[in-house]
Amino acid sequence: MKKLSLKILGIIIIGIVVLQGTVFATSNINQLNNKKEQNQDKIDETKEKKDEVTAEKNKTVQEVEKLDTQISDYETQIDELNTKIEELNNKIQESQEKLNKAQEDYTKQQELLNSRLVAIQEAGETSYLDFILSSNSLTDLISNYYLVTELTTNDTELLDKIQKQKEEIEKAKIDLENSKNELNTSKASKQSVSIQLKTAKDEKNKQVAQLSEDEKKLQEQIDELNQANKSIDGQIKAAQVAIKKAQEDAKRQQQSGGNSGSGSGSSGSGSTTSSSGFIKPVNSYITTGMYYSSGQYHGAVDFGAAGINGAPVYAVADGYVVTSTRLNGSYGNYIIIAHYNGLYTLYAHGQDGSRKVSAGQTVKQGQQIMNVGSTGNSTGPHLHFEVRTSPGTYSNRVDPRNYLP
Repeated sequence: MKKLSLKILGIIIIGIVVLQGTVFATSNINQLNNKKEQNQDKIDETKEKKDEVTAEKNKTVQEVEKLDTQISDYETQIDELNTKIEELNNKIQESQEKLNKAQEDYTKQQELLNSRLVAIQEAGETSYLDFILSSNSLTDLISNYYLVTELTTNDTELLDKIQKQKEEIEKAKIDLENSKNELNTSKASKQSVSIQLKTAKDEKNKQVAQLSEDEKKLQEQIDELNQANKSIDGQIKAAQVAIKKAQEDAKRQQQSGGNSGSGSGSSGSGSTTSSSGFIKPVNSYITTGMYYSSGQYHGAVDFGAAGINGAPVYAVADGYVVTSTRLNGSYGNYIIIAHYNGLYTLYAHGQDGSRKVSAGQTVKQGQQIMNVGSTGNSTGPHLHFEVRTSPGTYSNRVDPRNYLP
């Protein structure tokens, strides 16, 4: 009768424990679903903002492309003007050379005329009139008259012709220079507009760069929220698995009369159990507590005694694994376990290849989950141990010393 009563009591206790665990896990699933819905609302809102930023960026990119086309058109026009200005410079140079040649011809002709006058003066004649009057006969007079007339006419016509050429060349040169000035004015105007367009393009490119950065940050927020929801899905699945596993274990224990063991397969850390139901996560002692340093918060305790490298790390209480992964920085190899009392524990810096549990798996108190190492942001072998009231929030870390024996 006494044995029967003990069996019944054992069955009742098992039922109560399973019920408490199931209620906690179900409540946790509801909280996780609510959090997932909140994240999805944020995702939708962030996507809408990102779409607006993307639309604005695309519009600005089109404006930049339009400015590029305008700048290219102006650069082409400026190049064409430079070609025309170069052609005018060549023509002005040719005109100057012709003008110099005409001036040279005029000077030579003038010198030739002057040399005749000098010759006449040296001959004792003072002028063309004296030369005519000095004729010895009427025939000579007529002959000398026509000679002088023809000579002076030719000289005058030649000088007039050269002078006229000079004036025409000078006028053509002035016209060319005026055209060149007009082209230079047009070029300066187009260069000014081109500079303004390039300045506007630079500003638009800055806007595109800023919008691209905003777009990137918004996408990162979306990715983080999606990743958070994936993690929540994993936690929900793990909780569902834990409920099913706990119910199956309870059913087996009830069928066996409540005498089956915990099946932890490990003696654990060998320490006593605290009032919160936790044991120590490793057979060592705390070497570093929670503290602030240089604006950084160490929201954990460290077990880092000499010789701890490779030591077994144990689950401090029954629960199910929320996360079992590796971060290259920060925690290195780490595991998060959800316990049926509503708390979460985190174990970090484990040795590579030593993690023995995966997300969704149920664990027993004292079950080995990995080995102490120095992965991630670690200066030496130690176990970084946290207690949280929420699995993924740093602000919900509490002092583990209040829960450890």
